[in-house]
Amino acid sequence: MSKTPSPCIDVCKYKREGRCIGCSMTKAQKSLFKELKKDKHRVAFVEMLISQQAAVGKYDAWKVAYSKKLKKKGVVLPFDLG
Repeated sequence: MSKTPSPCIDVCKYKREGRCIGCSMTKAQKSLFKELKKDKHRVAFVEMLISQQAAVGKYDAWKVAYSKKLKKKGVVLPFDLG
């Protein structure tokens, strides 16, 4: 099984209070994700990011873009992107 890919959807513009307008991650969060080696930690990070996006709002397009990325890489998350 492939590792869970980064939640980054290659927009990388930090205009919303230091958060990327594409995925809602901060630069520090993007660096942290790259350091995660165990897939269960990567999955937990994506779950945290989804919760963060729900609280911050304005990131509806991310789910569609990330779903396409997962499908392309053949990765199925153990939860629904909702």
